[in-house]
Amino acid sequence: MSTKKNTGDFPQPLTRAEEEVMQILWEIEKGMVHDLLNKFPEPKPAYNTVSTIIRILEQKGFAGHKAYGRTHEYFPVISKTMYTKSSFRGFMTNYFGNSYKSLASFFATEEKLSLAELEDIQKTIDEEIRKQKEA
Repeated sequence: MSTKKNTGDFPQPLTRAEEEVMQILWEIEKGMVHDLLNKFPEPKPAYNTVSTIIRILEQKGFAGHKAYGRTHEYFPVISKTMYTKSSFRGFMTNYFGNSYKSLASFFATEEKLSLAELEDIQKTIDEEIRKQKEA
């Protein structure tokens, strides 16, 4: 059984194709290549393409497998939450200089958020402030 661990920031970012396979693997939790393939929308990629990508994901430490003879059942080694946190840290650093104020300003001005969306965001922030004050 392959269970290569990868902790902290991921030294090798996922390509779009790798991330697409990982999204499916996170959804199904474990499965054979044909199980992954069945989750793809039409037009589906070739079996060999998905097989190659999942082996690359193993090399990068994102997936592992359990062998049943010549058949392999794949599973995520990195949780979706862990990957999301790491990716978001990189996004914040690369695009917003680690400034959440810059991020909020960008979404408020560039994305033309509605008043209701802004109020929802403010409510979430107010709740978090209240929780931190109580802690």
